[in-house]
Amino acid sequence: MTIHLSDQEAGKKYDGDYADDLAALQARLAKIQVAHIVHQRRSIILFEGWDAAGKGGAIQRLTAEWDPRNYRVWPIAAPTPEEKRRHFLWRFWNRLPGDGEIAVFDRSWYGRVLVERIEGYAMPDIWARGYAEINAFEAQQAADGTAIVKIFLHITQDEQDERILRRIAHPWKRWKTGADDFRNRDKRAGYLDAMQDMFDKTDTDVAPWHVIDGNNKKAARIAVLQTIVDRLERHVPMKAPDADPATMALARAHYGAALKLDQGSASG
Repeated sequence: MTIHLSDQEAGKKYDGDYADDLAALQARLAKIQVAHIVHQRRSIILFEGWDAAGKGGAIQRLTAEWDPRNYRVWPIAAPTPEEKRRHFLWRFWNRLPGDGEIAVFDRSWYGRVLVERIEGYAMPDIWARGYAEINAFEAQQAADGTAIVKIFLHITQDEQDERILRRIAHPWKRWKTGADDFRNRDKRAGYLDAMQDMFDKTDTDVAPWHVIDGNNKKAARIAVLQTIVDRLERHVPMKAPDADPATMALARAHYGAALKLDQGSASG
């Protein structure tokens, strides 16, 4: 199905109980992380979207109940001089998750076909072959057992302007806004064309795009977390592992009748 950003601009308010539903999703995410650890699975979650679209807020809610030892958030900025000397995917290979880990990318390798294309950092023949290189890269990760969840947060120009104005007015938030935000705003039409090409060429079976209407923050956060939960629960076994016999023997020896196992949580 063809992706059109204009289909994700309603900005409807979330009509459920936001706090309860968020907590329920975060509890499922906590179990998902444990399932990655005990079953030694790997996942990549990447976020793309407009400036001020809510990527950071979504990532905060996504990781709120996770053990920091088993996930990493990678904020992707401009490549360093050392990274520029190598193939553009080199710096991402160095950030891929190992067994039992989840890697979250706040922006990603899609910079090759977005900002590098629009700002002229890559020549047309370079960024044009980026689609095939990205598809091959993601197919390699999927074939090796890594789940990939690609989230794109979309907001309208009017909503983006309102958020940037609120940031600038707030003394403790204006640091988030810089010259790049205004330069990107002025080139929105070009970015829209580049985004459409990105969706058309990189929305694959192993790594499909999930476009989220970000115009209402609460609704967007729930939609993001629900999308990730649905995809990752299919990727990793959600059955709690059997207890280690040696550990259980020690527990019984030390605690005896005081040891009570929660049978209701054994299925995850």
